[in-house]
Amino acid sequence: MSTHHRNNPVDLLVIGAGPVGLACAISALRQGLSAKVIDKGALVNSLIGYPTQLEFFSTPELIEIGGHPFATQRYKPTREEAISYYQGVAKAEKLDLRLYERVLALEGEVDHFVVKTDQDQHPCRHVVIATGFFDIAKMLGLEGEEEPRVTHYYKEPYPYTGRHVAVVGGKNSAAKAALDCYRNNAQVTLIHRGPELSDRVKYWLRPDLENRIAEGSIKAYFNTAIRKIEDRSLVLETPNGEVRIDNDFVIAMTGYQPNYDLLQTLGVEIGDDPARTPLFDPVTFETPRPGLYIAGTVCGGLHTGRWFIENGRHHAEQIALHIATGKAPEVDLGAKNWKTAE
Repeated sequence: MSTHHRNNPVDLLVIGAGPVGLACAISALRQGLSAKVIDKGALVNSLIGYPTQLEFFSTPELIEIGGHPFATQRYKPTREEAISYYQGVAKAEKLDLRLYERVLALEGEVDHFVVKTDQDQHPCRHVVIATGFFDIAKMLGLEGEEEPRVTHYYKEPYPYTGRHVAVVGGKNSAAKAALDCYRNNAQVTLIHRGPELSDRVKYWLRPDLENRIAEGSIKAYFNTAIRKIEDRSLVLETPNGEVRIDNDFVIAMTGYQPNYDLLQTLGVEIGDDPARTPLFDPVTFETPRPGLYIAGTVCGGLHTGRWFIENGRHHAEQIALHIATGKAPEVDLGAKNWKTAE
């Protein structure tokens, strides 16, 4: 890496190259500021981790950034179309991207920050953290969960054809995984600790899954938890007592959470509420550490469904305006009770 940046700090360094992070950099450029984006993985790394051919809940215009039209022939864009779109936007904007570079520390103070990574040191005046929540899975807490047959990330159904597959969860990710695997000739059992499927399951998935359960094509256990992962079987605790089922694979769609270790290492204070919500100004998105902002889903803490691309992208405009002018925008995005987009 070139060292001349040490003497020429950027106005805004964005940690996280997801859609909201890219939007933050673009909004900074629109305000006449310089910007740089760092990510420990690929461009829009979380979207790359999404299931193949996943359909977004949002329509294309709601996940556009930087005023770039999202052209698609579908009413709901797919993962692949979204990845291509954001790659195109980053290229068109000529964003300064530092990918596969892990952030380790943030030193200094506003106007004189230094972001240290595993490869370089980046001086900057302001920092925004837009790291999302897809990196750390909520674990079941069971012995055997670390085995290869157990995964917290679902990609596609083909490895599970002809096998006994347990899908854990009752939201969108679990619904899609269960239906995909069933349609690729896996023997699927859905296990959910709640009494029924979440009412937030996408409207085109919920009736399909309910019908498959009703006809017996997919076996479902509600108000149920896995108590033990055994060799080729699972022990379940159901309302009717203990049940043992055959099992080859477990797809645990139990949710994800922000990287709290990184947030706290970088100086973000965490609230003592049940959602462990990071502390920030709901108008400017600045944290109690002056010059340090957060944006996107990370703002919701454990309430990962509160912010999505379609509402989180607007954080970028608020942050850039505050940095460029020192003025707080009039719109209070942080306090709005947004309809979840999960």
